[in-house]
Amino acid sequence: MRMILLLMSLCLLAPHAAHAQAPGDWVLGKWKGGQYWFPGVVEKRAGDKITIVFDDGTRDTLPRKLVRKYDWRAGSKVECRWSGGAEWYAAKIQNVEQDGSTLHVLYEDGAREKTSTGACRSR
Repeated sequence: MRMILLLMSLCLLAPHAAHAQAPGDWVLGKWKGGQYWFPGVVEKRAGDKITIVFDDGTRDTLPRKLVRKYDWRAGSKVECRWSGGAEWYAAKIQNVEQDGSTLHVLYEDGAREKTSTGACRSR
C-alpha cells in the first residue's frame, strides 16, 4: 500500500517537474504577457516567477504559465523582422545552425534570410 501511495505521489508531481525552468534553460516566454512567444534564457526563478533575458537583449519577469520549453526547429512557423527592420513577416525555419541561435528562414513571399532567434517570434 505504501508503494502505491508513493507511485501516485510521483505521478502527480511529474507534470510540474516537467515544466520547471532553471537558470540557464533556453525557453520561450510571452513578453509582457502578450500573444507572442519570444526566445530567451532563464536568468532566475523565484517561486512561480521566472526572469528571462530574451535573445533580443530585453528582460522580463513572467509567471510560470507564460513560459515554456524552447521548441523551435526546422519546420517551425515563426515571424521574423526582415533585415532587422521593424515589420514582422511570416516565415518557416528551414535550418537551425549548430549554435542554436542562428536560423535560416523562408518567408511566405519566397525570400530567404539568415537571421537570429532575437529577430523572431512565434504564436
